[in-house]
Amino acid sequence: MVVTINKLKKNPVPLRRIKDLLQRLSRSYGLSGAEVVLTLVGPRAIRSLNRKYRHKDRPTDVLSFSLKEKGPDGKFYLGDIIICPEVARRQARKQGHSLLREIEILTIHGFLHLLGFEHFKGMEEEEARARARLLKNYREDSL
Repeated sequence: MVVTINKLKKNPVPLRRIKDLLQRLSRSYGLSGAEVVLTLVGPRAIRSLNRKYRHKDRPTDVLSFSLKEKGPDGKFYLGDIIICPEVARRQARKQGHSLLREIEILTIHGFLHLLGFEHFKGMEEEEARARARLLKNYREDSL
């Protein structure tokens, strides 16, 4: 199950498409019953989390907090993905695609971190495969 939390009051993001992507990612990696929480936050909130957990005092685009354990309710909790659409918007402009596409890319990136993939240790290759497999049928919507 995918839980989405939007802490933003301005510029909402169409979470239905992101939720669908997370469900497809879960199925693709054999985790269709896993609980994943996706939260959208502003730059101050993500900067605070980045400072606390990564010791980097600046806003970032995505953070992932892997849990990978069964809760008392019997559900398997994979973890949390936190995305800052404001940072993602700047990156999307630089890359020449929409904010929604950038959030999809960050969702895949965050999900792979939840699975244990790390930068420069297979992450980039797996991310390219996941993007090709899961984003190819989606048209580039503007946001």
